[in-house]
Amino acid sequence: MSEPLEALVGRLVELATPEPGTTARRLPPERELGEALQMSRGALREHLAVLERLGFLHRTQGRGTYIDAPGDDFVRSWFTISRQLGYLTDAQFARSRMLLEETVAEAAAGLVGDEQVELLRADVDRMIAATLAGDHDAALEADVTFHSRLNAIVDDPILRLMHEGFSHVLRDTIRQRRLRAIEVEEPDDRGVRRTDSVHHAVVDALAAREPDAARRAMRQHFEDWLQLGADDRPR
Repeated sequence: MSEPLEALVGRLVELATPEPGTTARRLPPERELGEALQMSRGALREHLAVLERLGFLHRTQGRGTYIDAPGDDFVRSWFTISRQLGYLTDAQFARSRMLLEETVAEAAAGLVGDEQVELLRADVDRMIAATLAGDHDAALEADVTFHSRLNAIVDDPILRLMHEGFSHVLRDTIRQRRLRAIEVEEPDDRGVRRTDSVHHAVVDALAAREPDAARRAMRQHFEDWLQLGADDRPR
């Protein structure tokens, strides 16, 4: 975002009216806004259109125009298009996701409650049961839910946006790695593969409220995960 546009947003925040119970702010009508900013309606509309394309401005029929933080779709699209253009590579996404998940696991160990531990453990159990039943879509959903739940425990909006972006852009890769694990990993005596069971080590560290152990367990999870796709190993 250019400096003039950033300055404009600062003024819009001053002129907008906060919406109770939300982070959104309602803008005055265009004529009033243009007068307050000493800007022509044409120039104002051009700037507002840029903010709308970036996801920071929303128009609601019959209610008005609002400025707010962009939703998850913003970062999902940014990651996806950057990948399509070759600006960001799979190896970079893999490395960044590993660093993010390690940080989240470490932070979650100091915040997690007993009920959340049990929910995470249930996610892993569903993951294992679905894999054993050959329901790979359900196993993938349990895997994604597990990591989303960890991020929810930490409740950091910046980390959450990054997580949503990674989950979206890497979803097919995660599915392929899980299928690859079935082909190459030796199951234990219960038929469980390490790709699934390694999540229990993360949960155990969280249950013990041991941040370092949680970080190590998550790193081991991703080391195993990266072994299933050598071409994507971070460099």
